[in-house]
Formats: sequence, C-alpha cells, structure tokens
Amino acid sequence: MGNDLVREARRRAGLSQRQLADLAGTTQSAVARLETGRSTPSFDTVLRLVRLCGLDLEVQVIDGDDSDWVQALRLRGLSPAQRLERAGRVASQLRELRSAAVPDAG
Repeated sequence: MGNDLVREARRRAGLSQRQLADLAGTTQSAVARLETGRSTPSFDTVLRLVRLCGLDLEVQVIDGDDSDWVQALRLRGLSPAQRLERAGRVASQLRELRSAAVPDAG
C-alpha cells in the first residue's frame, strides 16, 4: 500500500523518481524499488515521502460494516457466467446513471 501512495503522490506533484530521491536524500533506484513493491517502507517513510511531494496523508480509524461480507455470501452461489452477467448489468446501470447526471455538452 505504501508503494502506491508514494507513486501517486509523486505523480500528482509532477516529480520524477530522481527528483523525489534528491528531495529525500536517497537514490532513484531506491524510490523505484519502493514504488514497485520490492522494498517495504515504514509508515513514517511513506508519510515523509508524501510530504516531500507537497501532499499529506489522512488516516482514520472508522467503524466497519459487514456489507461486503453480506454481499459476498449472497453472490457465492452464482456461477462464473452468472457473476459476469451481473457485473455487465451493474456496469450498464452505472453508465446510465453517469449519462443522466452529466448530459452531453454537444
């Protein structure tokens, strides 16, 4: 997870791996290893790199719910073909909602 956060922060900041490495006092290859998951940074390291990109992390502990688990249990009896068909219907519904919310500009 930390690798994705650092990569996203760097990209949002418009920095190359080398530029971030220079800011962090490390090497471009160290940043590359981190971003590809070949090294596992501590939370403090991720936070420091994100902040060097001019961004910050917001971490919260929130109450969970079991909605994902309930849905998984409900769908577990479907065949792969049925799951694919259902996913297609959901995607179509989402496209329709998006079209209704954002009408064509032309």
